Amino acid sequence: MLRAAVAEGSELGRAADDHIRAGRLVPDPLVLEVLRDRLQRPEAARGFVLDGFPRNLAQAEALDRLTTLDAVVYFDILPREIVDRLSGRRVCPSCGTVYNVLTSPPRAAGRCDRDGEELQQRPDDRPEAIRVRLQVYEEQTAPLLDHYRRRGLLRSLDASGTAAVVADRLRKLLAAGRDVPSG
Repeated sequence: MLRAAVAEGSELGRAADDHIRAGRLVPDPLVLEVLRDRLQRPEAARGFVLDGFPRNLAQAEALDRLTTLDAVVYFDILPREIVDRLSGRRVCPSCGTVYNVLTSPPRAAGRCDRDGEELQQRPDDRPEAIRVRLQVYEEQTAPLLDHYRRRGLLRSLDASGTAAVVADRLRKLLAAGRDVPSG
């Protein structure tokens, strides 16, 4: 949502980009304004998916004032698997192609398949940074599970396994409107 606003160069996008470039979190009021703008667009009438928002109870309450949700999907996965997946991510600094050394490695180790550039690991994909992010999640975001569970919106998805397996489970969950067991 924020990336799209930044890419289109809207006034809201430029304001968000100022924060992003300075290494700051985009303030909630600005994030909510971008969200309000996106939800008013015709394509949102067919439905929408929010990834990584809301991150805390205050954002969830603000979201509740903006729109009605049909479901909230919780990707249930062990913390060690999160660390393994994210710490395996590598990015080409030139073309932006994303690889994973475990699940989708480049043909030549450490080199981009498209342009041969040396792949880089983002600082926030290092195991120690991921563990900090997981702690912040436990403190700020995990309480949202009870918030949405009480409202009957929470759907739990077993997120272990390959991307294809998890995507298949997600399609089934959304089609069925309830939790889908693993397997």
